[in-house]
Amino acid sequence: MAHTHKPRIGITLGDLNGVGPEVVIKALADHRMVDVVTPVIYGSAKVISYYKKLLNIEEFNYTQVRSKGQFAPKSINVVNCWDDNLEISPGKASKEGGHAAFIALKQACEELKEGTIDALVTAPVDKQSIHSEEFPFSGHTEFLTQFFGATESLMFMVSDSLRVGLVTGHIPVKEIAASLTKEKIESKLKIMEQSLRKDFGISKPRIAVLGLNPHAGDGGLIGEEEEQIIKPIIADQKNRGKLVFGPFPADGFFASGSHAKYDAILAMYHDQGLIPFKSFAFEEGINFTAGLTVVRTSPDHGTGYNIAGKNQANEGSMRVAVYRAADIFSVRNEHSLAKQVSSG
Repeated sequence: MAHTHKPRIGITLGDLNGVGPEVVIKALADHRMVDVVTPVIYGSAKVISYYKKLLNIEEFNYTQVRSKGQFAPKSINVVNCWDDNLEISPGKASKEGGHAAFIALKQACEELKEGTIDALVTAPVDKQSIHSEEFPFSGHTEFLTQFFGATESLMFMVSDSLRVGLVTGHIPVKEIAASLTKEKIESKLKIMEQSLRKDFGISKPRIAVLGLNPHAGDGGLIGEEEEQIIKPIIADQKNRGKLVFGPFPADGFFASGSHAKYDAILAMYHDQGLIPFKSFAFEEGINFTAGLTVVRTSPDHGTGYNIAGKNQANEGSMRVAVYRAADIFSVRNEHSLAKQVSSG
């Protein structure tokens, strides 16, 4: 079935002591937002009211949701996820704040799984504050992958001009090389290509693969991962008609502007991909979890404790994350409908 309603975008507040509430309020204060989506904030009206007053933002009205799924389509909706009068201390990490972030995330995910909302945008959390027996994960991506029953997902950083996916994510640097197996790289490549097709509408995507070592191994002189693992994978992909190229030395690849020739780049580890991405697209780029049955995006920044509550946080990435979630949801539905028509 094609969806004719405005996408209902769930938005978690993240850590209530970080910049999450601020960037959510600022992004949604743009009245044009409700013309495109129906925003549903998961968190607390008390937290929203606190930051609205603290930041002196008058033009921000919302409706509290009284029954599940009963959203006002032309308003900002707020779902109260907890009853406790939690202490709000901008800039200070706390276990209470982390637990509240988890409660909101869990409720939003449950309602996303049920179809009550159409897509999810997550404001940043503090990994140490949220970490607990209930949340034994290194980040949102790992939690969402398990919650929605995926065997593998892809951390996919996306802007209008650049898309970067990661083979390895939140792991120590000393563990990266041992984690780069043939199966893992092939799995990430498959998720990336499928996502480019069904989530971004690119029928024949061109993908660049970065090497692990300096100079992409320099023919085996500086590490053997490129010769033994990465190059054979790329050769196999080409033999199967895929437009996959590399491995490229990361420094020269981005410095020369070669990234502009490709629809996406697969990086071997976190900082290899995120340093250039944030250099080119900070405050405009977003994080998208590819490979899930649902759509989830987030801004490409952290909790920003050092500026929390000071009215200094830039809401650009949060605004883009909301619009991008709606775009991906719509493209995914169009792709699914086209497949039904072609197979029917």
